[in-house]
Amino acid sequence: MQAEFFTNMITVISGTNRKESESLLFARQMVAFLQANTDETVKLLPLESIPHDWFHPDMYEKDQQSPSLSGLQDDFVLSASKFLFVVPEYNGSIPGALKLFLDACSIREYQSNFKGKKAAMVGVATGRAGNLRGIDHLTAILHHMGTLIMPAYLPISRIGALTEEGNILDQDTLKVMEQFAINFLAF
Repeated sequence: MQAEFFTNMITVISGTNRKESESLLFARQMVAFLQANTDETVKLLPLESIPHDWFHPDMYEKDQQSPSLSGLQDDFVLSASKFLFVVPEYNGSIPGALKLFLDACSIREYQSNFKGKKAAMVGVATGRAGNLRGIDHLTAILHHMGTLIMPAYLPISRIGALTEEGNILDQDTLKVMEQFAINFLAF
């Protein structure tokens, strides 16, 4: 059963808490493409800007969840119908901050967080695989939570060669990203 405050909203999650990350650059661009192609509300949740007062030994107790995490969960997770994850490659997988966030949200309203909702994955990496392994790991986690995953992923490789001074300059990459956003809206 979905939470009462469920809406037709898309949450784009920039999956690292690293300050001024290139993942955030790609996440912002995906938000822009989504907003240009839908009337649905699109929100950006950059993990770099969330408080971490909820990371403590009692975080796995419902009555110990911090108000800051409850607020994020209400605004970005429970009220969303779709999620687009922009995930950098950290040690062949996803950043620990993203896994910790997913784990922390699973304590309250477990069934309403991700179950039956849709998600898409954009992997970003300085290497050549575009974080495919990390996207697979995140897919397995979200499948376990009951999320429907868009079958096509978007791995973006060698991101350092695609950007300059905080801008994505590669026109082919921008075209592929926009088409991916359009396909996700139709999913």
